[in-house]
Amino acid sequence: MTARQIRVFGDPVLRTVSDPVAPGDPSAQGLVEDLLDTVRLPGRAGVAAPQIGVNQRAFSYNIDGEVGYILNPELAEVSGEPALLDEGCLSVPGFYFQRMRYPWARVTGVDLDGNPVELAGDGLLAQALQHETDHLDGKLFIEGLDKDRKREAMRLIRDSDWF
Repeated sequence: MTARQIRVFGDPVLRTVSDPVAPGDPSAQGLVEDLLDTVRLPGRAGVAAPQIGVNQRAFSYNIDGEVGYILNPELAEVSGEPALLDEGCLSVPGFYFQRMRYPWARVTGVDLDGNPVELAGDGLLAQALQHETDHLDGKLFIEGLDKDRKREAMRLIRDSDWF
């Protein structure tokens, strides 16, 4: 397969709740390969299927050299005291804003064969798990900004050369 172009803010697929993936469906294998190829590019911690234009519940990750995927992930648990973290998004290129995220997160889902998969961790992995599941629920990270930061973020995005 191939690395796919990232959809940017304003594309309706980014605001749509993703449909479940049917493990064993032949198209699921191609989707996973594309997600893995796309997340392997430098500077990428995660890519959700909607970001490559596919309205299905799947994402890939590339954290500390570990590359993988999960189908039909659900954010099962978060813990710790939420903290302000710098966060960016491939679909909002060139911008980083501070937003609240939990320091630990766990998602559950399945692999291509329908076997259970669990991803859990802290730090960047926790942030990525929350960020990517938000994408699958039709939410961009800027929606989690406080009112003043969101207003400023929207102004900056509207003024960007890609918007």
